[in-house]
Amino acid sequence: MNDLLRQRITRMLEALDDEKAYQVLDYAEFLSSKYAARSQPDGLLAKITSTVENTMRAGKLPIQAISGTMNLMDSAAKVMKGLAAAGQAVVEEAVKAAENRPEPPLPQEDELKKPTDVRTLSP
Repeated sequence: MNDLLRQRITRMLEALDDEKAYQVLDYAEFLSSKYAARSQPDGLLAKITSTVENTMRAGKLPIQAISGTMNLMDSAAKVMKGLAAAGQAVVEEAVKAAENRPEPPLPQEDELKKPTDVRTLSP
């Protein structure tokens, strides 16, 4: 889909209330199943969110309940993405620090020739 068409559809969707937006979603899913291979959401949270939404819609719950739940799940997904990004940054910094760590100096030749002071305990 080209960007102009995507922007036009987005403008139209933003003007709709949630009930009509779900009707548009139903129609888009119908077209997708009829004319193309159905695309599955990628990522575990996206799959869970989609499943919850479809279950709520099948249960004929009020649109406000579905909208509120989806907003909550969207917020949770954003938090999880932020945590994942923070974790990734920590790992990258740890790897960078390990790569830049100076190597300990090797013993000098003179130090290798010194006799080792070994003390033994007598009974």
